[in-house]
Amino acid sequence: MNQIISGLLSGAVATIPMTLLMKAIHLSLPHEQRNQPAPPRQITMKAAEVAGVEEHMDEPARVVSTAVSHFGYGATAGAAYPALEEKLPGTPAARGAVLGLGVWAVSYLGWLPAAGVLPSATRWPAGRNFMMIAAHVVWGVATGLVYDQLQRRPATKVVRHQQAQQETEEPAEVAYYGA
Repeated sequence: MNQIISGLLSGAVATIPMTLLMKAIHLSLPHEQRNQPAPPRQITMKAAEVAGVEEHMDEPARVVSTAVSHFGYGATAGAAYPALEEKLPGTPAARGAVLGLGVWAVSYLGWLPAAGVLPSATRWPAGRNFMMIAAHVVWGVATGLVYDQLQRRPATKVVRHQQAQQETEEPAEVAYYGA
């Protein structure tokens, strides 16, 4: 499978456990922090405000828009993984965790405050920062693991099968390509 497509799919799939963890931690935050929407909602509504459509959105439209933008951002960020994957040491999970922390830092310490979308994470309460850092680490680990499955495992099994054929010098009738 194409590496960019694998990265996009990996990032999108990884957004599922990220979102579940974010929701669980959000529910455990102190009341005043729980009353604030999670950052994906804040970012989406800021974009809707800038586009001049926020006032025309009902709650279902806000929920769908937040989900689409959150998964879209996760997929887009996942597309960066192939470029970094070979340059980073460690396992796919460790490389993914580094990517997740990088995405968090570039987003919440970089472009989001610079664009006036959100204040810098340095101004957030510790609980909200913990929520977002943990969620991005989970996203990164999942991205690395899913990408590895999409890119490496089938090829590894084919190579192992071909090596086993050569060692025994017996022709195999069917090559194994499954995961």
